[in-house]
Amino acid sequence: MANEHLKVIAGIDTHADTHHVAIITDAGRHIADKEFLAVGSGYRKIIEFITQFGPVIAAGVEGTGSYGAELARTLTQEGIQVLEVMRPNRQGRRLKGKSDPLDAYQAAESVLAGRGTATPKARDGAVESLRVLRAERNSAMRARVAVMTQAQSILTAAPEPLRARYRGLTAAAMMAALGKSRPAGSLSEPANATAIVLKRLASRYRHLHQELALIDAELDAIITIHAPMIRDLHGVGTDVASQLLVTVGDNPERITSEAKFAALVGVAPIPASSGKTTRHRLSRGGDRQANKAIHHVALVRMMSDTRTKTYVARRRQEGKNSKEIMRCLKRYIAREIYDQLLHPQPAPDAGALRALRKTKKITLQAAADNLQVWPTRLSRLERGLTRDDVFHQRYENWLNEH
Repeated sequence: MANEHLKVIAGIDTHADTHHVAIITDAGRHIADKEFLAVGSGYRKIIEFITQFGPVIAAGVEGTGSYGAELARTLTQEGIQVLEVMRPNRQGRRLKGKSDPLDAYQAAESVLAGRGTATPKARDGAVESLRVLRAERNSAMRARVAVMTQAQSILTAAPEPLRARYRGLTAAAMMAALGKSRPAGSLSEPANATAIVLKRLASRYRHLHQELALIDAELDAIITIHAPMIRDLHGVGTDVASQLLVTVGDNPERITSEAKFAALVGVAPIPASSGKTTRHRLSRGGDRQANKAIHHVALVRMMSDTRTKTYVARRRQEGKNSKEIMRCLKRYIAREIYDQLLHPQPAPDAGALRALRKTKKITLQAAADNLQVWPTRLSRLERGLTRDDVFHQRYENWLNEH
């Protein structure tokens, strides 16, 4: 029978087949623990077990991204606050030992102490669809690279007449040519067997290439519906956008500040000062895939964004090295992406520039000459193929003045 005056906290140690649940009071007193099957009926029994002692303050669950994912969803649907609990440190385990009941009680105690807990990802929206599609994409990418590497390795040791057909071709052209080949003859002949294997590898490569194209189209469709404006940022395409959305999750409100987002994507500055030297270094924490996405945006902007090029040149004059400039740049990019995720802002209407230019009967070449840029740059900006907000404003001001 539930005690209305007793408030409880649950701790759950999750496994593939079973979950162990422990209950403590809001004063830290151990009440009970029990093991349940990790199936639908077991989840219902867990809820009954947790709620029979009194109002539930929260439930600390280990592994909300793996074995505890469905349990976390079920508890949330029942109105129980779920907190993700980190694994106990090794020192604590050496002192207190390890067992399922001990781990469950430690999970509950972590919630009570507010130590080593976080709000888990919801995993019930479009971002979860992006996550599973990206998981498939990553494995397909690795498989395609493995097929390419194997084909090149086999061709390296192949007889000279076979190697001569594909010498000088790029990797992609080589795979396309191998796919069009028509090997024949007895498999007992090494040259014939090699040609047939290469043909099959090329067919596998083509299939993986088509699979990746399909996945990319599906990712693009989801982002277009649920978060289209994130790709308005310079350097952010479908791959980068999908990774950042997966990192943030379906419930971005759990990341309560821009500084926390920077730490999450591994771009928070880390002090590395000593003696008379005051400096910061690149962070090695956070989601490394998200950090890779931020790094990609930084590289794209350093090559094609006027504002970024100006910033990099100024920092070099101040004596900053490449690593320090990249660290600062990633931090600014993270701030911009965080603002766009929580408060989306559309890109400037590039089509209006072309309409304004034609209204004033100014040719593209004349505008390019006055702005001292190539006509192709203006054309790409007007067609929305590139984004440069600073240059967009400069171009618009020039058009309005003429």
